[in-house]
Amino acid sequence: MYYSSGNYEAFARPRKPAGVDGKSAWFVGAGLASMAGAAFLVRDGQLPGERITVLERLKLPGGALDGIKEPKRGFVVRGGREMENHFECLWDLFRSIPSIEVEGASVLDEFYWLNKDDPNFSLQRVTHQQGRDAGTDGLFALGNRAQRDLLKVFLATRAEMEGKRIDEVFGEEFLASNFWLYWRTMFAFEQWHSALEMKLYLHRFVHHIGGLPDFSALKFTKYNQYESLVLPLYRWLLEQGVVFRFDTEVTDVDFSFADGRKRATRLHWLAAGEPGGVDLTADDLLFATIGSLTENSDNGDQHTPAKLDEGPAPAWDLWRRIAAKHPDFGRPDVFGAHIAQTKWESATVTTLDRRIPAYIQKVCKRDPFSGRVVTGGIVTVRDSSWLLSWTVNRQPHFKQQPADQVVVWLYSLFVDRPGDYVKKPMQECTGEEITREWLYHLGVPVELIDPLAAEAARCVPVMMPYVTSFFMPRRAGDRPDVVPPGAVNFAFIGQFAEAGDRDCIFTTEYSVRTGMEAAYRLLGVERGVPEVFGSTYDVRALLNAASRLCDGAPVGLPGPHVLRKRLDARLGTSEIGELLKEYNLLPE
Repeated sequence: MYYSSGNYEAFARPRKPAGVDGKSAWFVGAGLASMAGAAFLVRDGQLPGERITVLERLKLPGGALDGIKEPKRGFVVRGGREMENHFECLWDLFRSIPSIEVEGASVLDEFYWLNKDDPNFSLQRVTHQQGRDAGTDGLFALGNRAQRDLLKVFLATRAEMEGKRIDEVFGEEFLASNFWLYWRTMFAFEQWHSALEMKLYLHRFVHHIGGLPDFSALKFTKYNQYESLVLPLYRWLLEQGVVFRFDTEVTDVDFSFADGRKRATRLHWLAAGEPGGVDLTADDLLFATIGSLTENSDNGDQHTPAKLDEGPAPAWDLWRRIAAKHPDFGRPDVFGAHIAQTKWESATVTTLDRRIPAYIQKVCKRDPFSGRVVTGGIVTVRDSSWLLSWTVNRQPHFKQQPADQVVVWLYSLFVDRPGDYVKKPMQECTGEEITREWLYHLGVPVELIDPLAAEAARCVPVMMPYVTSFFMPRRAGDRPDVVPPGAVNFAFIGQFAEAGDRDCIFTTEYSVRTGMEAAYRLLGVERGVPEVFGSTYDVRALLNAASRLCDGAPVGLPGPHVLRKRLDARLGTSEIGELLKEYNLLPE
């Protein structure tokens, strides 16, 4: 396997790999990484779909990419996925998956046209004082020391950031800035999370720094992620003959280790509670999803809090059993043994009439019933004790959603602090109580909050113990390589596998990338995996980011005035000077 860029590799069709007709493939988990890997085996590896089996403990595919209507609770979305134009592997996949919305189009075509016609941006990113504009004015408000902290982390080596927390490399000035408020709530970073992941995010999305305050960097699907992404991919895989076996929990994997080679030899599972398994030959390829950000999620309802489930976690326990068999298979407890640091709670609020949407429109300055962009991303409540953020995507968010309803998603980073209206931690609140807290920060008059929460909305809270587990401080080797050294017939995929050195986790792109790398490596597909977009090496992207991080202020050159004047004159007649002027870094 190798990395590539440009349309020479992107448009070429690989030849059929040698020996593929005798291969079979087994996938552990039916999340996006597995579904993408299966699609690449079929499309690029030319492995017949009927020789691919996907084993899933749950009763439907998609993993964390969910969106469902539960009969007794209502609509439920555990989380949302923010996407951008340079998710190279994701769009490489979905260019080949037919849309179920637009005849003759791919999912990528549909997504591209939607975001051309209705580009995303926010008109209200931060509020305070019960729905009032917080006055951030799109500024990052980074002082000189905070800027130095940011530059130091950006220029540091990976090794220098390993094992460190964000608050160990950034000072109080940075952590009090608008930049950190935008960043932490957009990506769900906490101060105790990994400085290395923060660095990787900075490099990965440096071309979108300017779009952080108003979310103009982002693109979204028409409906929830299950209906817009998972369902068309699932249908296509079924049409190719791929076999999905639900209610099947993989409990262990056997390996053999000899002559520097590692081979998976047997899968063990419980199918509908009955033990079973399959022996794996050298021609059986295994793709194992390890870890899970949504493991042990629990749904509450309008009158019941979601529970924090700290009990046995099948996906994590499987990885622990695998990791115990070889040091190259990672260290799961670096990520999955810190629930107090990795949990947060989300909630899906469905409005039942037009009373609450009027307050939504007052904050976001758009009609929620227009069918177009509404909030354009999350609205963060700066003075919320929970650090609550909420969003309304294009409506309807579900195809079966009634025309007079709006689906709202919200989440909080501090779920164990008492609220400002409801004097309880979010993790102890019912759906109705969470709705009250949100309505308070939305600016609903206090005398209307309780009746509206009871009569005009239904809320489903979801507690997720491991949702930011991949952000825990880590070191090299804590995540196993997609294909570990010496592995001949197996790969690890998903958010806890190590794919290259420049992509970052908690994205749909990362899941697809691990599936693609695994499929290409194990089958020997003669096509490059798209490398991560190289904006971190583009001087224009770096200058633009520098200008935005300074809130557009020119960079003052040190030294005596006469020397600065001469240097300005020399720069002004050069290509470098023209670039500095273009990005407002050199005074006119």
